[in-house]
Amino acid sequence: MSNYSIDERHLNPPWNKGRLMGPKRPLKLKEIWGIRIRLELSGKTRDLAMFNLAIDSKLRGCDLMNLKVKDISHGTTIQSRAIIIQKKTGKPVQFEITEETRESLRDWIGQKRLISSDFLFPSRVVPNRHLTTRQYARIVDQWVTSVGLDVCDYGTHTMRRTKPTLIYRRTHDLRAVQLLLGHSKLDSTVRYLGVELDDALALAEQTDV
Repeated sequence: MSNYSIDERHLNPPWNKGRLMGPKRPLKLKEIWGIRIRLELSGKTRDLAMFNLAIDSKLRGCDLMNLKVKDISHGTTIQSRAIIIQKKTGKPVQFEITEETRESLRDWIGQKRLISSDFLFPSRVVPNRHLTTRQYARIVDQWVTSVGLDVCDYGTHTMRRTKPTLIYRRTHDLRAVQLLLGHSKLDSTVRYLGVELDDALALAEQTDV
């Protein structure tokens, strides 16, 4: 029997209530730049750093929100590569941090005066805590709606899928994408990207009858 009363469930509904669940679409290059430009113009330093790092790192929301400054920096220098232990699998995954992302992270860390032991994206309400994955999901919703996309089709896994999808379409190297996502099995990568369906649709589009 559930430990929660009916009233408690009513007050704390699931974060995904009312959402259409399923594979979330990756962003296209024009959408990435559209969001970036809007964040830059509006002076949203934290969101720009978060957006850029989400794209580069390909991390799940829980791992991204759990990052500390020391995870991506050495002293005052933002590293070009970082490695963390994934919460879901308990296995390490390495990711790149491009120069543009490093610059936005430097701006955010400097503005917030974060130190090595601080969470990279701290809560504004609860001291010594990071943003929750629910808060991250709301932020992602704001990003995608800013460029006219439907939140039913996009979400936090959009950020995780975007760069791997672009890499796969450019190289068709599933093994490389598997390593970048930290998947233990190749078929997990195939299902996650939906590459078989994408490839089948691409062939269909090229076939005139």
